[in-house]
Amino acid sequence: MSYFYNDENCYLCIYLIFTIKIKPNFSLMKIVKATYIVIFITGLLAGVFFSSSVSAQDISGTWHGKLSLPTGSLTIVFHISQTEQGAYVTTLDSPDQGANGIKTQATSFSDSILTIQIPVIHASYKGKLKSDKTITGTFTQGMPIPLNLEKGEASRPKRPQEPQPPFPYKSEEVTVRNEQDGINLAGTLTLPEKGNKFPAVVLVTGSGAQNRDEEIMGHKPFLVIADYLTRNGIAVLRCDDRGTAASQGNHATATNEDFARDTEAAIHYLRGRKEINTKKIGIIGHSAGGTIAFIVAANDPSVAFIVSLAGAAIKGDSLMLRQVELISKSQGMPDALWQGTKPSLRNRYAILQQADKTTDELQKELYADVTKTMSSEQLKDLNTVQQISSQISSMTSPWYLHFMRYDPAKAMKKIKCPVLALNGEKDIQVEAAMNLTAIQQRISENGNKNVTVKAYPNLNHLFQTCEKGTLAEYGQLEETISPEVLKDITDWILKHSGKSN
Repeated sequence: MSYFYNDENCYLCIYLIFTIKIKPNFSLMKIVKATYIVIFITGLLAGVFFSSSVSAQDISGTWHGKLSLPTGSLTIVFHISQTEQGAYVTTLDSPDQGANGIKTQATSFSDSILTIQIPVIHASYKGKLKSDKTITGTFTQGMPIPLNLEKGEASRPKRPQEPQPPFPYKSEEVTVRNEQDGINLAGTLTLPEKGNKFPAVVLVTGSGAQNRDEEIMGHKPFLVIADYLTRNGIAVLRCDDRGTAASQGNHATATNEDFARDTEAAIHYLRGRKEINTKKIGIIGHSAGGTIAFIVAANDPSVAFIVSLAGAAIKGDSLMLRQVELISKSQGMPDALWQGTKPSLRNRYAILQQADKTTDELQKELYADVTKTMSSEQLKDLNTVQQISSQISSMTSPWYLHFMRYDPAKAMKKIKCPVLALNGEKDIQVEAAMNLTAIQQRISENGNKNVTVKAYPNLNHLFQTCEKGTLAEYGQLEETISPEVLKDITDWILKHSGKSN
């Protein structure tokens, strides 16, 4: 995710999925991977998170519906309960994104009208109870979107690849200590049932706060990867991101350099396990996790190998510009309109490159740049102004500023270990051709010829077999990750570990 979406994982802060991402996450709000819709053709997005509410005589219970967005549909679930005083309290889930328990501020029900206020995402919901089991209404966040609800739980999306117990391997809950930053990371170590001195990998998630399974839109790609590798003789360590789920630390203030130290701590942990071949410990990084893998391997020549899954290999601002272009066009934006939008985005990205400016100064400059093209009526809309401020805060977060200014080239030129870099040709978050070419060229510059790159014709950013590669497909597809990719990763690792499958 991943980041980019976080991830992904989405890298989508000016054009967030989300995540959402999505990560999101993915504004970069920390609700696993958030999903966003465009409210200004300039490239500024509003977080399409969700709202909650319910109605009628007693509207307590669970209600679900689908938001129809330019990128597809999102399932929304409201859980409404009544206090002893008779007031209603609501929480919101987005199961397609793995986001649960989102708090709302106020829920009222009068004359069959349900109203829910969700200031944390600058949104609201208003609907009318039509029967005991249906509510017809509108979700508003920058723009109104129809959202009709039915009483009861939403059906869970099919995820046939998600492994179910009992497992033919050992699974252990572990704690990884990052001594440098003084935090504990919670993780799962899976070990093959038979044998010893196993080759091992650390899984690194994409952007946005993600759990150890890199959960996004109902999918758990890292759980699927860990299961497949361990069944084939490879130990796997995967951890919740710092400040996420059961891990300590502050995710909101962290950059990829911090996540690199977390990855180093995970490698150090594996080196202390008697079951592991300490000379055969590598990294699998997805999306932003691929960039983190490059940083770690450049600093630690004992890293045995890297598998980059849609890892970013170009400077953040260039990656973002191409990402926004591909996502915009996937949603039907004509090329002429994109060409008119691009200069505005370039200018905003240039503002973020000013490392000598304070965060306050950058935010003021961005706000002036965004609002200069808006009408007075738009600027009178409190919802719109709040969303602009939220997006600008995300754009000036420590992670995003570091990402936009960082060029992976320097790290890649130091990498001496074998590298396998994979991308889906329908990836619209980390374009395959641009990034695979950069990985091949930059790592080879130092004399390292053990670099294998592969692009898969019909796979997206999550390595799902898809038709269009759009963000909307992520949650709609049943496949979590292509079996071909799982086999290629496994065979390559075993080959470079002196084993055969």
